[in-house]
Amino acid sequence: MSRRRLFVTTALPYANGPFHIGHIMEYVQADTWVRFQRMRGHEVHFVCADDAHGAPIMLKAEAEGVTPEQLVTRIAAERPAHLRGFHLGFDNWHSTHSPENTELSQDIYRKLKAVGLVYAKSIEQYYDPVKGMFLADRYIKGECPKCGAKDQYGDACENCSSVYSPTELRDPYSTLSGAKPVLKSSEHFFFKLSDPRCRQFLKNWLEQPGRLQSQVVNKAKEWLEGEGDKALGDWDISRDAPYFGIRVPDFAEEKYLYVWLDAPIGYLASLKNYCAKKGLDFAATLNASEQIHFIGKDIIYFHTLFWPAMLKFAGAPYKVPDHVYVHGFIGVSGEKMSKSRGTGISPLRYLDIGMNPDWLRYYIAAKLNAAVEDIDFNPDDFLARVNSDLVGKYVNIASRCAPFLLKRFGGKLHSLAGSHEYGAELFGLRPDSLLHEVRARGSVIGALYDDREFGKAMREVMLLADAVNHYIDEKKPWDLAKKPEDATRLHVVCSVAINAFRLLTIYLKPVLPSLSHAVEKFLRVGPLQWTDVESLLPEGHQIDKFQHLMGRVDEKQLDALFESPAPAAAPAARSPQTHAEHQQHAAREQAVSDVITIEDFSKLDLRVARIVEAEAVEGADKLVKLTLDLGGETRTVFAGIKAAYAPDALKGRLTVMVANLAPRKMRFGVSEGMILAASGEGPGIFLVAPDDGAQPGMRVK
Repeated sequence: MSRRRLFVTTALPYANGPFHIGHIMEYVQADTWVRFQRMRGHEVHFVCADDAHGAPIMLKAEAEGVTPEQLVTRIAAERPAHLRGFHLGFDNWHSTHSPENTELSQDIYRKLKAVGLVYAKSIEQYYDPVKGMFLADRYIKGECPKCGAKDQYGDACENCSSVYSPTELRDPYSTLSGAKPVLKSSEHFFFKLSDPRCRQFLKNWLEQPGRLQSQVVNKAKEWLEGEGDKALGDWDISRDAPYFGIRVPDFAEEKYLYVWLDAPIGYLASLKNYCAKKGLDFAATLNASEQIHFIGKDIIYFHTLFWPAMLKFAGAPYKVPDHVYVHGFIGVSGEKMSKSRGTGISPLRYLDIGMNPDWLRYYIAAKLNAAVEDIDFNPDDFLARVNSDLVGKYVNIASRCAPFLLKRFGGKLHSLAGSHEYGAELFGLRPDSLLHEVRARGSVIGALYDDREFGKAMREVMLLADAVNHYIDEKKPWDLAKKPEDATRLHVVCSVAINAFRLLTIYLKPVLPSLSHAVEKFLRVGPLQWTDVESLLPEGHQIDKFQHLMGRVDEKQLDALFESPAPAAAPAARSPQTHAEHQQHAAREQAVSDVITIEDFSKLDLRVARIVEAEAVEGADKLVKLTLDLGGETRTVFAGIKAAYAPDALKGRLTVMVANLAPRKMRFGVSEGMILAASGEGPGIFLVAPDDGAQPGMRVK
């Protein structure tokens, strides 16, 4: 196997607030992959930085009475507690507000301009005469020009889902001052992404096999190949003062590079800063390494179109990304994260109340795969999965067998060399067969790690842990310990189990760095590498005194994690989950919800409904817009079932809906209920449907 050189990054968090659980999910995904690559002997440079520029940071700093520099410095000081706390092994954490980023951003701008891909054009924008600044769409509100809804943002209506330009709003006003904005012209600089050179390059880059997930390629091609209003346009890469950012170089007027131009360059700036610290040549390191980005699905547009085109046409020493790995979002108990509703998780609170970071790392890994799919943090599932898998299966192996080795054999292992000496002929134990099975799965688990199929890798490991525990149950060391004549048999059984425990630790180490380190101390072995799967602990190897390796999740800890001073947020965390489209685990692993009374159940008004219309929702990966007939009344419901059902196939079907659920305002419209569906650990969503003869409007009791 040839040694790889890897330059790995995660998306830059915006430096206007602390990390949320979405950040931690992405960092755990990337960190796990990086740790696996390092265990394989590959060279990895793993960096990130704060995204520290832009109008929101400037305005937040102004509101707090500090400078933007003071704000981003304060936010940066909060990062190490999170990074250390969750064992995130970045080699360098930097900032886009840095000399390196200024140098590289201005260099790339100049090079793009030199090849004819940057031009100037006067544009007309809304301007706040009180605030004295041009307004981005998010700072303009008014009445929707399509449906008349009030207080809609300058780019899209949350009520009717229409998309429009800010100048189409009726009675617009600035959200910063309340003043009526005026139209004002200003010269801006544009990156000519529509240039035939860019389009041809991007087409070829997107089609390179293995570079991107298929879902990402298809989405990027939609943008690249769009026509008319959907055609790929040129990119406005400058902003007017006042603005917190990097100055447009070689231009007398005070203008700044748009934050989305300098932000991804922050990856390179962090690497450059790291190279300077380590005495490495930046250009040589960059060009000798595979460039790999881990990002969320909300920033595909920038990372698969603008970013590679910028790097390609800026030329040496820059190079285009080799891979962009995209993941979905993380929700909490079936709900999108929301601070106001109390459905988010504070990573720092998680650490402050003493919850084990390896618990969360494992839970996230067990949910992740290589697809662009959302995952969910469910408190009950978290408790059941961590306690069952990590404590009940994995750690349990050592706790069941180590005491016998320590008490009866001085902590020394028996030889396991050769089935003839210690196999079926002598004891009927066949220790080599179990260990052969555990070792043989190493190549499969390794391939799953490499492909970012962490959930499948964890399932493989836990199946092996089940096999080891079954072996212990079958051989009953507690019974063997009662008979002096079975001493050798006891020694062999416990030695097999401890060797298997060591192998499982190798497989789990990328996910559980802290626990693995404790196991290495207990086993008295050096840092475990992936090649250590090929060997077993030798005869006479001595283990250390067994100490408690990991505790169980306590339900009170989860209650404390979700406690909120806002009364409205209190029920968000621990309520029993009946979310219709929420992907659940198999029944054998999913804890049953808390007991309810018949009065509780009677509060749900479940009705038979007929789907009379179904249509895909533009801009939403999962949603289908359903029009439901409840027997004389129609309702609109947005359901996350697009992956399982084509809209046309739904028309005319009967289903069951929660009819008395409070309407929920979504970006695409108002959802007036919820349909019921079933799902399990495997793929698939299955609508709940009544039997033949049921009619729309009938109540389900």
